[in-house]
Amino acid sequence: MPTTPRTRSQARTTRSWILSGMDFGDMRRKPNFAGKIAVAAALTVMCILVLKQSPGFGGTSVFSRHETGVTHVLVTGGAGYIGSHATLRLLRDNYRVTIVDNLSRGNMGAVRVLQRLFPEPGRLQFIYTDLGDPKAVNKMFSENAFDAVMHFAAVAYVGESTQEPLRYYHNITSNTLTVLEAMAAHNVKTLIYSSTCATYGEPDTMPITETTPQIPINPYGKAKKMSEDIILDFSKNSNMAVMILRYFNVIGSDPEGLLGEAPRPELREHGRISGACFDAASGIIPGLKVRGTDYPTADGTCIRDYIDVTDLVDAHVKALGKAVPSKVGIYNVGTGQGRSVNEFVEACKAATGATIKVEYLTRRPGDYAEVYSNPSKIRDELNWTAQRTDLRESLATAWKWQKTHPGGYGSA
Repeated sequence: MPTTPRTRSQARTTRSWILSGMDFGDMRRKPNFAGKIAVAAALTVMCILVLKQSPGFGGTSVFSRHETGVTHVLVTGGAGYIGSHATLRLLRDNYRVTIVDNLSRGNMGAVRVLQRLFPEPGRLQFIYTDLGDPKAVNKMFSENAFDAVMHFAAVAYVGESTQEPLRYYHNITSNTLTVLEAMAAHNVKTLIYSSTCATYGEPDTMPITETTPQIPINPYGKAKKMSEDIILDFSKNSNMAVMILRYFNVIGSDPEGLLGEAPRPELREHGRISGACFDAASGIIPGLKVRGTDYPTADGTCIRDYIDVTDLVDAHVKALGKAVPSKVGIYNVGTGQGRSVNEFVEACKAATGATIKVEYLTRRPGDYAEVYSNPSKIRDELNWTAQRTDLRESLATAWKWQKTHPGGYGSA
């Protein structure tokens, strides 16, 4: 694991120790111009030595150079729900992290939380950049020495993708190509790609394995599969280490209450079911709308595999640690347990203690009846297993953050 660079307080201690070694009283009593020149020269040399060890000396940053024992990870979309949790875990594990985000879906409040937690020089930096701008992306890579990329940045709502398909192909597929080209141009050798179970579409058999045919049925899943195909084609003639994680429905928040999910108000109708449950429990919306009661499932509602965000982040970090040059690893990240939407709603009621009115509507375009994983491959190869599999507990943890942040990060 990488070592942590010196903190500002350590740098200040070094400077004060150097100055306290001088005896200015003797200098005044015994004027000695040659001695003064020697002292000034010595001080100058010592100041230069201190400055050389300081971030930013010579106009460069510690982020712009590789250091032995330090792994510098670029987290795209690091101001978002999953990306911010991944950044927190990486920083806790002593990685150096750069977040890049255009804040179209992310929260600067999440970045500020992370900056307050890890203020030491050389630990964390935030870059405001749109991955849809190749020149800006190339500039970012040229000015920073990245060792690995965790690529989370993407619009990620199934329903919205059916309404704005071109936006999804640009944001997911085109931007992934831009990131991959920049990595190749600047010799960044490790990619952890955030993919989705939506690439499988609606398989004939359950549970889903990594060899289940990928036949996506909505633009979100199609855009992600296209991105996977680009990565796989590139990897055939590259020594890049690649890990592709296809994960299922994400819930929960940081157990210590540091981070949570705070989607923009205008996106609530497209958001995760957990957000809708919490809005209903808080009285922000009059009730919960469940779309589809005629699916071929036990209670007629969709079945999904709900994965806690803390477990998901753990899978990403394990994938980073196990990435091998010239190899591609593809893994499903889920619990292996399918839960119906009705079961989820009951768990949310129990977690919040609220009476939630439920309105049943017709199906949402692009949705599928049943999706849950077989996580045996990631268990066997990466030694990863979901630990937080109690729906009510994961929702209760997220609910605590929601109650203390009713307006998102701006209302802590």
